[in-house]
Amino acid sequence: MRLRYMFFVATLLVALPPGLAGAAEGSAPREGVLRLLPGDSVTQHEITIATQKLSYTATAGTLDLFGQDGTQSAAIFYTAYVKKDGDPDRPLTFAFNGGPGAASAFLHLGLVGPKIVDFGPKGDDGAGAKLTDNPQTWLDFTDLVLIDPIGTGWSRTAKADDASKYYNVNTDADTIAKTIALYVAHNNRSASPKYLLGESYGGFRAAKVADALKDNQGIIVSGAVMLSPLIEGQLMFGADQFALGAALELPSLAAAEMDRRNSFDPARQRDAEHFALTDYLTTLAGAPPTGDAGKAFYGKVADLTGIDAAIVEKNRGFLGGSFAKQAAKGLVASPYDAAFTSLDPYPESDESRGDDAILDGFTRAYGGIFANYARNELGFHTDMTYSLLDSDINRRWEWGGRGGGSRLQASITDDIRELLASNPSFRLLVAHGYSDLVTPYGVSRYVIDHLPTSLTTGRVALNVYPGGHMFYTRTEQRAAFTADAKAFYTARRQASPAD
Repeated sequence: MRLRYMFFVATLLVALPPGLAGAAEGSAPREGVLRLLPGDSVTQHEITIATQKLSYTATAGTLDLFGQDGTQSAAIFYTAYVKKDGDPDRPLTFAFNGGPGAASAFLHLGLVGPKIVDFGPKGDDGAGAKLTDNPQTWLDFTDLVLIDPIGTGWSRTAKADDASKYYNVNTDADTIAKTIALYVAHNNRSASPKYLLGESYGGFRAAKVADALKDNQGIIVSGAVMLSPLIEGQLMFGADQFALGAALELPSLAAAEMDRRNSFDPARQRDAEHFALTDYLTTLAGAPPTGDAGKAFYGKVADLTGIDAAIVEKNRGFLGGSFAKQAAKGLVASPYDAAFTSLDPYPESDESRGDDAILDGFTRAYGGIFANYARNELGFHTDMTYSLLDSDINRRWEWGGRGGGSRLQASITDDIRELLASNPSFRLLVAHGYSDLVTPYGVSRYVIDHLPTSLTTGRVALNVYPGGHMFYTRTEQRAAFTADAKAFYTARRQASPAD
């Protein structure tokens, strides 16, 4: 997230809007809450990966952002892991989560970092979660820099009232791009192939950051990994209100039903995908079926999803939020993994209420565990509290357009097209969990299937794994995804785009 120092400091000051100018060494002492942030901590570590020892340097620190008047506007917290004696062309990956309002601890301690959180034998014990070595750390094939956007982790503005200026699509992307440029400059990594890794809104952010890096910082990324990404808001939000959205969501409900019964079958899943975009889609798009045709249609949807046929018929086949309580009687399912059920705190209610058992449950342990890890193992001591997930940022996020815009207009389809067209070396890996209803994999497949093959052949891949939005909390799926990511990093582009 940084550029070469002497030459680029001047260009960074010019390229960025007021309030995002670059930091300078020897600047004035920090003001306000930023005084709670210590200097960077650099520590040495070692981990064993597949019987081989890997030595690495960890840096937990911050990068300062300054306004055009020379006063500090913000500080961005990051954690970097760099292999000792790595090759000069070793890849460098910048990772961030989404939300908006999420810190990077999810990806950090859930997937890529040298430490991983073990949630117990059932994978859902936040109270008893423990930090262990991660045998599938991505340090095996890339150096890592994990970034916390403003308002998350320990990233803060100097003035509290200024934080909301960063809560919008464009300023957020520019800020992350600036942070990347500064890291590259300060660490002399301009020659390293650069990749972006983003989860959920972070996948959306990755495309916007890639654009901002190219346009504002002169940095061209080699590729991006989008994990459970938001790609097209209009196909994702309110999917139960229109036929195509419901059809793209149905395969995830079918996968969840098989997963709940421990009977996941790839062949049956392919049948569900075919049904979703043929008979299911055309039936929802027309008048509701009646008689024997209606009974057969609603019965098939019920069989695929586990939702009672009477409920399916009542909703005319649009399942919406009915899966949460209807698919598992006496329990409530999470949209982050429709196969994951927990005790229902409001069994007397027909609607799902209360906290989500995944997002508001065991995964919240990432925050406290990371704060302890940063202090005791990385040497980053601060009295500032670590913000894992701030729902207020999400509520205040400006998507663009008048009045802040709507998440329904969120789209990176054009960004992906242009990245592939303008950069023939750019490659994209999209990964999803089958039973994720927050960002159903059917939406990403639809978008990718409608991209020109001249852009995608040999350069764009979609991989789907058992599990939900954070399928990497399942040990086997984390290992499988890591192996696929390693292959993605090491593979060469097999086909050139058409002239």
